[in-house]
Amino acid sequence: MFMNGLMCNLPFSCMRVARDSGSDELLPTKLAREPVLLNVYDMYKINEYTSNVGLGVFHSGVEIYGVEHAYGGHQFPISGIFKIIPRDEKDLGDQFRFRQTIHVGYTDFTEQDIEKLLSELGKEFRGDRYHLMNNNCNHFSSAFTKILCGHEIPPWVNRLAYFSSWVPFLERCLPKEWLMPMALQHSLNCRHDSTCSESSTSPY
Repeated sequence: MFMNGLMCNLPFSCMRVARDSGSDELLPTKLAREPVLLNVYDMYKINEYTSNVGLGVFHSGVEIYGVEHAYGGHQFPISGIFKIIPRDEKDLGDQFRFRQTIHVGYTDFTEQDIEKLLSELGKEFRGDRYHLMNNNCNHFSSAFTKILCGHEIPPWVNRLAYFSSWVPFLERCLPKEWLMPMALQHSLNCRHDSTCSESSTSPY
């Protein structure tokens, strides 16, 4: 219901991408020229083992206009969406390893539109509403790209959420660092510290 309501409130919908005949290459429409990229990260080194059985633990962020936007959990009733320099795994924390970038499509939203959109999405993707199975970073990435270019992220990126729904105790076994990236923790600390310098990790 939230996503439908949000789309109705936007001044225009995203421009869907075109495909070159005879190929799977995504091509921009006349107006939709800004690439929408998905940056995917391995969590810890567990994927060296779990990927062999088709189960990966991944974090993702959406890159557009040279900024990467992602979502993480915290205990406050404010947005859990934050931004970092694209593919900067050190900003996320030691447990993250950059894996790959996926070209999702193109959009005609401006940078100003993006800021307004993320502000609205932040009402749904609050830090205290983070849930490993039902409302995680990959759910945010998929919702964001769907609005931007009409395409969701590949299913394999969020496969852990589906698997975890069948193994309830798995969530309790995961380190808290998986729920709240270091970049988000820094941005939250800055909110309560007037001496903190402006950072690319500020939340919406």
